[in-house]
Amino acid sequence: MRYPREYIQKLAERHLLGLRFPQEWGGRGLDWSHEILALEEIGVLGSSLACLYSLPSIVGEAINVFGSREQKEKYLKPMLEGRLTVAEALTEPRGGSDFFGATTTARREGDFYVLNGQKRFIVGAEGADLFMVYARTHADAPGQKAISALLVERGPGVEVQHVYGLLGTRGGGTGRVYFREARVPAENLIGQEHGAYEIFNQMMIPERMTSAGGALGLARAALEIAARYADRRKAFGQKIREFEGVNFKVGESLTRLDAARALVRETARIIDRL
Repeated sequence: MRYPREYIQKLAERHLLGLRFPQEWGGRGLDWSHEILALEEIGVLGSSLACLYSLPSIVGEAINVFGSREQKEKYLKPMLEGRLTVAEALTEPRGGSDFFGATTTARREGDFYVLNGQKRFIVGAEGADLFMVYARTHADAPGQKAISALLVERGPGVEVQHVYGLLGTRGGGTGRVYFREARVPAENLIGQEHGAYEIFNQMMIPERMTSAGGALGLARAALEIAARYADRRKAFGQKIREFEGVNFKVGESLTRLDAARALVRETARIIDRL
């Protein structure tokens, strides 16, 4: 499946990207409680679309909280307006969410960082114009004081060589990204040099919340399909939804979905009060 860039643009036209970001940068100035509602509805359409919808929220969090005004103007605003597609590049061949195990390096050369390394299983890589990359900028320091976050535009030295044929979420353009002597302007550093640990911790909020919101929609869609099938399929002269055992399964699933929805929405309200 090809990367659905037009989908991102349609969401932007309806001002649905980055609902919780300031209006100054293209958001709606709302909160997590509203974004979770949107995520569930989009999740009904499929996990790929929910993942792609989440990326501006995830990467935008780092720029909005830690980025400079210039970075917000150059990247956050066009991102929320659908003019710039993004991906977060953390996972590497030797580790998944192992932040401290990053081996991608960024060495400083004058007004640039020179980036070398590989990231894999990067959602949205196929169509991304911009990557938020975690890279090691201090060779000898411990992990929490050695890694920086950089905004890296797709260009010379940046290549997506492989798009994974996953079992699911195939429309998300999940790929492997190589950086070979990619020159990144020093002004694209987010926050402080060697200070990405704080950014990573902050990013856990949108990472987890967007995953949970999209999963609600996916679960709801699965239950709706099951209910329609149970109403259509006949066995022993009657629709299978009329069998008590089937009703028990559907009812229990609905109860669990309602419980999950209540948990996610209450979590959103708690975050909004922080």
